[in-house]
Amino acid sequence: MLEFVQRFQDQIFGLCYRMLSHRQDAEDMTQESLSRALRSLSTWDRTRELLPWLMAIAGNRCRSLLSSRHRRMTTTPLADQFADRTPPPDDADNLAEEVQRALDRVRFDYRQAFLLFHEQQLSYLEIATTLDRPLGTVKTWVHRARRELIDQLRKREVLEEISDALR
Repeated sequence: MLEFVQRFQDQIFGLCYRMLSHRQDAEDMTQESLSRALRSLSTWDRTRELLPWLMAIAGNRCRSLLSSRHRRMTTTPLADQFADRTPPPDDADNLAEEVQRALDRVRFDYRQAFLLFHEQQLSYLEIATTLDRPLGTVKTWVHRARRELIDQLRKREVLEEISDALR
């Protein structure tokens, strides 16, 4: 059991963190996903690969958490009422933060397919299996996620900054 968790926890955490943008939530969803997978291991179809099945469980757990977040009433955190005294991040941190913000605005299904493809390096076919969607739909979602990400970065004027830095 420990070997199972150690083998897959980093990949599942990576997906959860990118989807939720919050370390503690990602840790919780990773733990919950692995726990559910272990309980349901006897029902896993052994003709299918294990990682896409685990990623589907993790994606569903993240989707459920995000759904419950939207149902809760939003309040202004107390920390927002005080000035931020942290030192300014360097350019790489700024870029990573901007990309994450833009990615957070991409439609959930697109973002999930995008992260499975680019971050988890699953093939389109593995993603289709994981998400239980047709192969063409997955390809479309990854493409649309890229376009939405680029559009968001342009709106935030990040792409011009990147272009200027490369000249």
